[in-house]
Amino acid sequence: LVPKARVIYKIAGLFEARKLLLVGYVLYESAETVRIVFEPKSRTVEPETLMESLFRLTDLETRIGLNLNVLDGQGVPRVMSLRQALQAFLDHRHVVLIRRSNFRLEAIANRLEVLGGYLVVFLNLDEVIHIVREEDDPKQALIERFSLSDAQAEAILNMRLRALRKLEEITLRDEAASLKAEKAGLDALLADDKKRREFLIDELRDIRAAFGEKTPLGRRRTEIGAPPDEIAVPMGALVEREPITVLCSHKGWIRAIKGHGTGAESKYKEGDRAQFVITAETTDKLVVFATNGRFYTLGCDKLPRGRGFGEPLRLMIDLGNDQDIVAVFVHQEGRRLLIAASDGRGFVVGENDVIAQKRQGKQVLNLGAGAEATVCAVADGDTVAVIGDNRKLLLFGLDDTPVMSRGRGVILQRYRDGGLADVKTFNLAEGLTWRTGERTRTHGELDDWLGARGQVGRLPPSGFPRSNRFS
Repeated sequence: LVPKARVIYKIAGLFEARKLLLVGYVLYESAETVRIVFEPKSRTVEPETLMESLFRLTDLETRIGLNLNVLDGQGVPRVMSLRQALQAFLDHRHVVLIRRSNFRLEAIANRLEVLGGYLVVFLNLDEVIHIVREEDDPKQALIERFSLSDAQAEAILNMRLRALRKLEEITLRDEAASLKAEKAGLDALLADDKKRREFLIDELRDIRAAFGEKTPLGRRRTEIGAPPDEIAVPMGALVEREPITVLCSHKGWIRAIKGHGTGAESKYKEGDRAQFVITAETTDKLVVFATNGRFYTLGCDKLPRGRGFGEPLRLMIDLGNDQDIVAVFVHQEGRRLLIAASDGRGFVVGENDVIAQKRQGKQVLNLGAGAEATVCAVADGDTVAVIGDNRKLLLFGLDDTPVMSRGRGVILQRYRDGGLADVKTFNLAEGLTWRTGERTRTHGELDDWLGARGQVGRLPPSGFPRSNRFS
């Protein structure tokens, strides 16, 4: 049960911190019952989305996890299922019933022993009184005269005079008869496992009758129900949308600057320079591809802001110092990527399949010995252009490259020396383009470079950059 004041303070704090982005106004109308009115920020806000965001951020709805990592009856730590936990409870109740019955039998035996001593007094009242008055050690004398136990003699000496009434003898005999009947019932209960199970069932029914949900003592104040259906809340519903420019330097320092078109004026640390300048919005996901073949995912709203140099990207994801960043881009639903390693192997992967949920990222491109991931390009068009460090260019159909979710892929181009330098996809009818300085050149006659996937290729057209890069 969550206190009303805590819910209200939590909502007020989130509203002032501008974390309830879908809420335009909050009105508290609580009296004896809790009533909080939320006014959406705009008419386009869906009520279900608004309430789901409130349920996630506040205590309006609380989900209680059941942790059954317990010690069992033998003191062994283990994780139980709900059925096993309930069975352990019933087994415990069975053990308690046996121990309680044995304890009661011991108490009955002690009481019957004492009652036997009391009955001796009533049968020999005058002689008992004489022994008590005349003997120096009446307790020992009583034991020897009437063959009593120590407990019986002690109980007789502790009797009050008022207990000597004649009527008390009848009461004691009735009590002894009742105790013997109870003892017989307990002996029968301990001797029959079925009777003990039936006794436990009756006991649980009595508890339910006394503390069930329909009784004043058992009526719930908090509603406990089945988990609600998951509502897909878009990221933009929980993050304030604003344009940003993401800057990632050559040494891996990343930051976000408010607005678009502001990256050209940014400064970097001494000895560092710009490597990736990406226009995005705070509601976008940023995807990072590294030389270890892993993809990492960051929320653009989580990127460091301000006028500084940002933070090392390696502190935000689990990227080793011996690994470098290959590509950084904004995630687009349904897009396909062509990824490749330095040994010339690669494949096409759906961008939805590379989104990672953890800092460790998601291994997509498996690497061979000595190879590292070198290329991540958007898979558009109908043709793949591959060029190696040996300056050999090969073109083949994009359909010849398999679509996979993980693996080493297939051989895109073979090399005798060096490895893969760059990959690009394009429409063959539009020609192959590349950048030379500030200019973009297009070459349309490409029949000499068309071949099958896995071939070596031939030298590129004249004017192709000496860096062996398309851009």
